[in-house]
Amino acid sequence: MTPPLEGKIALVAGATRGAGRQIAVQLGAAGATVYATGRSSRAGRSEMDRPETIEETAELVTAAGGTGIAVRVDHLVPEQVRDLVARIDAEQGRLDVLVNDIWGADPLVTWEKPVWEQPLDAGFRTLRLAVDTHIITSHFALPLLIRNPGGLVVEMGDGTKSYNDNNYRLSVFYDLAKVSVNRLAFSQAHELKPHGCTAVALTPGWIRSEAMLEHFGVTEDNWRDGAATDPNFLISESPAFVGRAVAALAADEDKARWNGKSVDAGSLSKVYGFTDLDGSQPEGFRYIVEVVDAGKPSDVTGYR
Repeated sequence: MTPPLEGKIALVAGATRGAGRQIAVQLGAAGATVYATGRSSRAGRSEMDRPETIEETAELVTAAGGTGIAVRVDHLVPEQVRDLVARIDAEQGRLDVLVNDIWGADPLVTWEKPVWEQPLDAGFRTLRLAVDTHIITSHFALPLLIRNPGGLVVEMGDGTKSYNDNNYRLSVFYDLAKVSVNRLAFSQAHELKPHGCTAVALTPGWIRSEAMLEHFGVTEDNWRDGAATDPNFLISESPAFVGRAVAALAADEDKARWNGKSVDAGSLSKVYGFTDLDGSQPEGFRYIVEVVDAGKPSDVTGYR
């Protein structure tokens, strides 16, 4: 059986770790050629100072059945992004999927402090990493993507529009960054529609990134043990879950129905039928709203 994304070309910007890495892998598992970009490479680490590299991501993409191509790019540098897209054009002549997953601001965020107690340099750097990078990447990549109808842009964030519109995200800079990413998808949807292309804002639920697993002192094999620290951790999902959400969107011939929408991986799993690695379908944001934010006792029954 032909893989659903065979012959498709994807750029996952911010594919070093976490959601970005598994989005790249799951697109590869569906047959795509994936350019995996980021600042952390075997040639040197980014300011995140973590061990994961884009080369590892590309190797995982290829092992999953696709073709992984690692390119070290700082998406805040327009010339580097311009050259990346020129390379994709020269090598492939097309771009079918763009995933803007660039972030890298975790060490910069100051939580639960009012704006007058926030460090401005770190705050503005957060916005640049979270918003400017996405705009720069779309600026250069979209002229290639719109050459063919059916192209997809995924703006990766934290929180659906409905959730973020009604909840303070514990830092004015983080809050603004995540609201902005959702709005970018909405804006690009209007610009892409005449070209037969689609833009969607997508969020995972409580994602078990490499850093999150370390924080809870667990691995992906024994992640449920993290519930001893926080019982709500049982609603968490592997990064592969949101990766499969992107792959499902990319393969959908009727993806235009999502144009401009803000959705979460759990909701899409009910539409497309994909599961997490353990075969479940965790509905993280529904759980957060109905259990965590409502102050109810931790209980994932009916949510995965």
